[in-house]
Amino acid sequence: MSGHSKWHNIQGRKNAQDAKKGKIFQKLSRELFMAAKSGGPDPSGNPSLRLVMDKARAANMPKSNIERAIKKAEGNSDEHYDEITYEGYAPGGVAVLVEALTDNKNRTASAVRVAFTRNGGTMGATGSVAYMFDRKGYIVIDRSTTNADEDQVLMDVMDAGGDDLQASDDAFEIYTDPKAFTGVRDALEKAGYKLADAELTMVPQNTTAVPAEKKEQFERLINALEDDDDVSNVYTAAADEDE
Repeated sequence: MSGHSKWHNIQGRKNAQDAKKGKIFQKLSRELFMAAKSGGPDPSGNPSLRLVMDKARAANMPKSNIERAIKKAEGNSDEHYDEITYEGYAPGGVAVLVEALTDNKNRTASAVRVAFTRNGGTMGATGSVAYMFDRKGYIVIDRSTTNADEDQVLMDVMDAGGDDLQASDDAFEIYTDPKAFTGVRDALEKAGYKLADAELTMVPQNTTAVPAEKKEQFERLINALEDDDDVSNVYTAAADEDE
């Protein structure tokens, strides 16, 4: 149940995104709008909205921005975004999944394709890499915030309905079935754990090491995709640097 940590790599990417707060807030506003539009403005009765609100708070999005996006969904706005997933391969043959929310499919498809082709990657057909990933709930407990040892955390995770615990020097990383995610998250918070991260994500079934000579090109591709205003999430099957 224990192994290397993915958390430090996630931290590094999140720190790099701190300089893009405005763009991140814009993307979160779209997600809040769509979640509230489809399931209602009350997070207690709309689990999807609650997840996005938690994500927005974790990104330090101002409360006023969150409320504005939800209120907009309550109005008569004819604004609409389609959820689209793009698939492809990064340099070194690494599988990539791109999730987008867009009001212009042609614009987004073109931008994603350009990002791949200009940075050594290739676009794939629908289904070409999606089968290599599993949807999972992902929860992180920073070890510096708890006195509980691995055995205690494992017991609490199993009692809460979690599937797996991976322990490292830095963190406890917990994976759950997506349907059990909110229950596990809430149970761990109720047990007194402070969560450093909690989200639904796509986890690769297997990973691929990025060749040293391709790493710079690989990073350029991922950055180009994440910089696109329409792109919500980018998932890769790249092996962690310490694997």
